[in-house]
Order: sequence, then structure tokens, then C-alpha cells
Amino acid sequence: MSLSPNNTEYSTITEQLMLRLKVPTKLRNLEATLIIFAMIVTSAALALVDLGATGKLNPPIIGLSLGLGAIVLAMHVAQRFVARDADPLILPIVTLLNGLGIAMIYRLDLSAGLTGWQANATRQMVWTAIAIVVAIVVIIVVRNHRVLQRYRYVWMLVGVGLLLLPLVPFIGTTINGARLWVNLGFVTFQPGEIGKIALALFFAGYLVTARDSLSVVGTRMFGVTWPRIKDLGPIFVVWVIAMLVLIFQRDLGTSLLYFGLFLVLMYVATGRAIWFVVGGGLFGTGALVASQFLTYVQGRFTAWLDSFNQANYDAVGGSYQLVQGLFGFASGGIVGTGLGAGHPGIVPLAESDYIMASLGEELGLIGVFAILTLFMLFVARGIRIGVNGSDDFGRLLAVGLTFVIALQVFIVVGGVTRVIPVTGLTTPFLAAGGSSLVANWIIVALLLRLSDTVRHQREEAVGA
Repeated sequence: MSLSPNNTEYSTITEQLMLRLKVPTKLRNLEATLIIFAMIVTSAALALVDLGATGKLNPPIIGLSLGLGAIVLAMHVAQRFVARDADPLILPIVTLLNGLGIAMIYRLDLSAGLTGWQANATRQMVWTAIAIVVAIVVIIVVRNHRVLQRYRYVWMLVGVGLLLLPLVPFIGTTINGARLWVNLGFVTFQPGEIGKIALALFFAGYLVTARDSLSVVGTRMFGVTWPRIKDLGPIFVVWVIAMLVLIFQRDLGTSLLYFGLFLVLMYVATGRAIWFVVGGGLFGTGALVASQFLTYVQGRFTAWLDSFNQANYDAVGGSYQLVQGLFGFASGGIVGTGLGAGHPGIVPLAESDYIMASLGEELGLIGVFAILTLFMLFVARGIRIGVNGSDDFGRLLAVGLTFVIALQVFIVVGGVTRVIPVTGLTTPFLAAGGSSLVANWIIVALLLRLSDTVRHQREEAVGA
């Protein structure tokens, strides 16, 4: 049967083709609009910081604002060519968070009298540019996420290698008591930030192939089906790695992040909550033993449980930073002191570990809730990508990458608000730090690629 302009089948096919062409355009137009809005908010925040702290507008803020906008729009344009169906909300959300982080870091620079290339905000802008360029490369190179599954054991070696790299003599560096950094002479970076992505890729690839033995087979005892001893091998291996990070690198937060990522993916892959019981028991036992024998861990717990004790407040590595951050939150109240009008610089490492306390002081409880809402929306979009995925590897990878951000935010915010012990992690996209920025923007790129694939697969299913 021939198709003619008057044929009903021809008209239906034409309408479907036109609809598929229009939907990506609408998504990208929505994304562009939201990016512009995010840049307006960022520019306003930078201007308010200048006016509040110095009483005038300084030229550097124009470059910071325009620079971030140009780089993000370049990524938006790249998506129009290689990821036309990608989620339209993720990039604007991350742009706004990154922009607010730069504004607060700039505020802290003004407080410390830092200018030019010495300013943390300038370095943060440079690292943001590098991170977004890397993200663009990832979107262009990774056209099909299933290819990543083939190299799951390569990702395992890369992830473990990056975790152990700071322990290598001569290049491993200890900063603020934690041996997480590598100094190559021309650059200092934290390899574990990239390592968490490699491990997420490995966990997702491994659990796709091993989920049947982990979810079905087991011994029934006390009304619960317990995993077989040999199936517990992977969780013991990851637990040992987490404990090694805790003991030798002296970093409780990173240890919890890696182990928590594995537990969540185990649960998503198998649907068995028993893994949280086994894993939680293992990590809790390890942390409890470490708190009795490791001075570093014991000090963190003591500073957390008895923060306002004068002895802990004055002790080296004690609760001084935590208490100052809490005072900052308290002085901010509901609406905050206003950008540029507070005293966030009195908190040690306010631009990195305690940037949430700085934002809480000047933006108040309302501002903190708004920032946490942005993170919640980001997590919701990431989980949505995972739920809608048509292949198991894509589902697990989307959930794993999203959970990395979610758990990191919980650990950081929980630490600065004294819900849990302070761990030393940085707030994603907000805090100063090049390694963290690059890693988190790679996560954004992978989520955008996954969301683009999900929509393509759904269209193919409808067309079939």
C-alpha cells in the first residue's frame, strides 16, 4: 500500500515524527530558560555580597557571573546536539548550586582580604570551567552507557587504585589530619573523588550479574532468609576497603560514603533489606572498635557528644569549628543576616567543610531550606531516571550516582548541624575544591546521558 498525503497512516506517522522533533526542542528551551534564571539569581547573589561587604559593586563579580554563564550555556548547546532528550532540570539545578557556592566563597574572600589569583572564588571559577569541560567531553564520548558495563572489573581496579593512591610515599599528602590527597608538584587533588564514580560503575555492573545469587539463595533462620557465606564475600571486601580508608587515611566520611553506596545498590539490586542489617552491623562494629583504639575517631565522637565542654572546645581538633558553625546558624535565624552582612569568616575552613554554616548565617533557615530543596529535587530527578530505565545496569548506575550526592549532602549537613559526627566531606557543588567539582560534574554528565537514553528507549518502545 502506498502512502500519500491524503492517507490516514501517512498523516499519523507524520504527526508522530513532528511530535518527536518538538519534544526535545521544548525540553532544551525549558532548560535554557531555567539556566538563565539560575544565572540571574547567581548574579544577584554576587552583587548583594559586594554591596553588603564593601558597599559598592566591584568589576570582578561581572567576570565571575558572565564566565559561569558562558560555560554552562556551552554545555547546554552541546546537549542540543548529542543529548537532545536529556533531563531539562538537572543542569539548571546544579548551575544554581554552583553559582551560590561561588557567591559565598567570594564573600569569604572579601572577609579574608583575598584578591586576584589568591582568591578562592577565582580558583573555584577556574575549576568550575574545567569540570564543565570534562562533563561536556563525557556526554560527547559516552553515547551508550551500556558500554561502561563491559569494563566493570577495570572500574574496580581504577577505583581501588585511586583509593590507595594517597598512601603511596612521596606523593601522598596529609591535609587537616586526613591522608586523602596526592601532590604531583603542579597540582594537588583528591583521587577518591573520582574513585567513588569508578566504584559506582563497578558495583552497578557487578550486581547486575550477581543479583540472583544474592537475592534468592539463602538459609532461613528466625523468619529471615540470610545470605550464604560465600555470597557475603563482596560485602566483606568492600567493608575491609572502607575500614582501611578509616584507619590509614583517617577519614570517616569517605569510608561511610563508599560502604553506604554499596549497601544501597545491594538493596536496589536484590530488594532485600537484610543487607542493611548485615552491612550496618559490620560498619557500626568497625566504627565502634575504631572509636576505642583510634585517637582520630575517638576525638570526633567526643567533640560531637560533648561539643560545649570547655576542654573539648579548646582541644586541638576539638569542637571549636563545630560550635562556631552552630553559632553562625543561630545568628542567621529565620531570614539570615543578609549576604555580605554576617561574620562567616570566623568559622575555620568556612569555604569548604563549613560552607553550609556560612550560608545558614547569611541566608537564614529559609535559605538553607531552599538549598536543601534544590538537592532534593536533584535527587528526585536522578531516582526518576533510574526508575524509568529499561536496563538493569542503567537503573543501578543512576540510583548509585544519585545516592553518592544524596549521602554526601546528608553526611555534611548532619555534621555541621550536630546530628552526626563531623566527617570532613565537602558539600557537593557548593564547597571550594577542584577534585570534588570535577567528580560531581562527571556525575551530572552521566545522569544526563542516562536520562537521554531512557527517553530514547521509551520512544522506541512506543514506536514498536
